[in-house]
Amino acid sequence: MRHVALLLLLLSACHPRAIPPPEPLPPEEPAGQSPAPGDAGQAPAPSPEAPEAEPPARPVSIIVGGDVTLGHNYQTHYDAETAKGRPRDALLAYGFQEVKPLTDAADLFVVNLECPFTERGEKLPKNFNFRAKPELVGILTAGGVDVVSLANNHLMDFGAQGLLDTLDTLDAARIPYFGAGRNLAEARRPAIVTVGGQRVALLGYFFLGTRNIEPPGVYATETTPGVAGHFSDEAIMEQMLREDIAAARAQADIVLPYFHWGREGTYTPEPYQVRLAHAAIDAGAAGVLGAHPHVLQAMELYQGRPVVYSLGNFVFGGNWNPRDKRGALWKGHFGPDGGYLSSEILPLRTDRFPELPFQPVPVTGEAAEAVLRLLAASSEGVERMLPELEPWARPPPSPEVRGRE
Repeated sequence: MRHVALLLLLLSACHPRAIPPPEPLPPEEPAGQSPAPGDAGQAPAPSPEAPEAEPPARPVSIIVGGDVTLGHNYQTHYDAETAKGRPRDALLAYGFQEVKPLTDAADLFVVNLECPFTERGEKLPKNFNFRAKPELVGILTAGGVDVVSLANNHLMDFGAQGLLDTLDTLDAARIPYFGAGRNLAEARRPAIVTVGGQRVALLGYFFLGTRNIEPPGVYATETTPGVAGHFSDEAIMEQMLREDIAAARAQADIVLPYFHWGREGTYTPEPYQVRLAHAAIDAGAAGVLGAHPHVLQAMELYQGRPVVYSLGNFVFGGNWNPRDKRGALWKGHFGPDGGYLSSEILPLRTDRFPELPFQPVPVTGEAAEAVLRLLAASSEGVERMLPELEPWARPPPSPEVRGRE
């Protein structure tokens, strides 16, 4: 996995961490002191070298995938293959195997981790509960994943204990995370990583507007663990978003919020998604990312910055055989000043069930065109779709042929 320097500057707009005082330096020798007996003729200690200047910032690329669920059906598949004697290393590499050449070509690889790593905790009363045993974090490391969002409706499926086990597992694997924590202040802190001499701040939120069927216990409070976001109040969500982006901009060159939002199975964003995305850009975000609907949604260019409303399923063990297998990776290019430059959309097929479940694969030809045309069609309702999608938009209707008046 590419080396990513995690800066321990994950500061909340509301509760900044206190900076520890510097450790005292050892006492200096008095100037002009004569050498001690036996030290005569000994060469003086070399002076410490000045720290090397950091290299100048360069353009960077960030590649983003959608929902990754390594428990439930994925774990069943993993255990069954293990029982057949398949090597563990091959099984850990399996999920991201076909897309890894694409993701390795970027400076930073980000996904939404939609399951806790735990074998403990109590089920949260809800419709579906996912979890993966902690050893499956090796799938992320084998896949070269650099950072994960935890802000989603499944991270708390096994309660506070499941979340705490997940944080410990990711810490042990040295994978930075954002969007959840031991309290709301921690959940709102960005993960800040440095690539190409630029600091990238990632924020995560779970918000479903007035259609939220998840229990309120999913969300962190001032004193309890959970994910960042709000149960239903869009005004509070927007205020939180603006505060956090302002705080992150003071620490980073590129700020990207990653939302878990929208209606499952729908290809166009809800009005509140558009409002929050635009608010994030207006507040200074370099772009906006999204997942949750399990299908692809619109990709917009707003104020010269990208909004990726939903990347759909990626390495997704929540369903053995999803009906819609059209998927994509989004790759954003940013200049040395952190400004957005352009996008690449990398079409995928999410799986090849039953032979190869849960393993996304890049596609070309007609399969790739189908992905791009879907994205262009779902983007027709936004102010402007990403320019990279415009060639795939439906052609305008032919002029009507009319007879003489």
